[in-house]
Amino acid sequence: MKYSKAITTVLLSAALLTASLSGCGSEGSTPNSNSDYEKVNLSMAVNGTDTQIDSLVANHFAELVAERSGGNVVIDVFPNDTLAGGNSTKGVEYIAVGGSDLGAYATSVLANLEPKISVATLPWSFTSYQQAREIIDTTGGEYYAQLLEAKGITYLGSFHNGFRQLTNSKRPVTTPEDIKNLKIRVPGSAVYMNVFNALGASPTSMSWSEVFTAIQQGTIDGQENGCSITKSAKMDEIQDYMTIWNYSYENDLFVANTKIWESLEENTRELLQTCATESCNWGRDQLEADEERLIQGFRDAGMRVDILTEEQLIPFQEAVADAVAALKENYGKDACAAFGME
Repeated sequence: MKYSKAITTVLLSAALLTASLSGCGSEGSTPNSNSDYEKVNLSMAVNGTDTQIDSLVANHFAELVAERSGGNVVIDVFPNDTLAGGNSTKGVEYIAVGGSDLGAYATSVLANLEPKISVATLPWSFTSYQQAREIIDTTGGEYYAQLLEAKGITYLGSFHNGFRQLTNSKRPVTTPEDIKNLKIRVPGSAVYMNVFNALGASPTSMSWSEVFTAIQQGTIDGQENGCSITKSAKMDEIQDYMTIWNYSYENDLFVANTKIWESLEENTRELLQTCATESCNWGRDQLEADEERLIQGFRDAGMRVDILTEEQLIPFQEAVADAVAALKENYGKDACAAFGME
């Protein structure tokens, strides 16, 4: 990937700031005669706050690695994309060029590097978390790995960000007519922009850090996200209506810079892969178990929560059918086949 001189300068600065933390290359890794593992510090970047699922998974991973390596392998977790100045797009670029060693990012963010990574977010591609697990742990994960390899990134695993739900301050949304003209914040991914345009809404892409204030000021009417992120962002304090429609499955990919990954000793890589896999499954279990409690919490906070039935979803699915077909054609047969889509 070719970067501008300005971005290169920023990346070099980030590398200097994190030099004491990062084990980039063989010179930063030294064998330890008292342990099976080399002594190495690795940085791990995530976009979420301390309470969001990506940070929770990253911290769980760091604890496992420290315990099982006898403290030789240290993972320093940086939430809120602090290594990239809070910018998630730069955050994934840093992973690609080695400014960060490890990371966990939503596919909608990684799509800035490779748009096809968003294919599994197509509306109603998965009917359950279990189905998502099974497909992503086989053909889907293999497809992610192939796409990321071309960008200098090694795929280590996937965990739920959650089925995306809708909140707004204007009215209940139970039919496509209800969503028309609502100004909804969405990630910049083509999937979300095209789907909400097809529904007649007014989708707006903006940094997640700006959303709370934008809703308070009336700049936008609402947002769409998983229940855990909706709660950690305190949307129940400023939004009156929530629609549970599971319209899009979003996951975070656990990744590493390939050059840094390959510079590590084989047993260190095996340890990190094992801990990454366990941490991804731990995160999935946590999010699934917590979702029903969160939905009840939204109701207790005074929100009206509408859980749409399969029959209620049909008009929404019909409204976006042409947009989904166009996106599938754009992604191609291989991408769709990898996630069980026709």
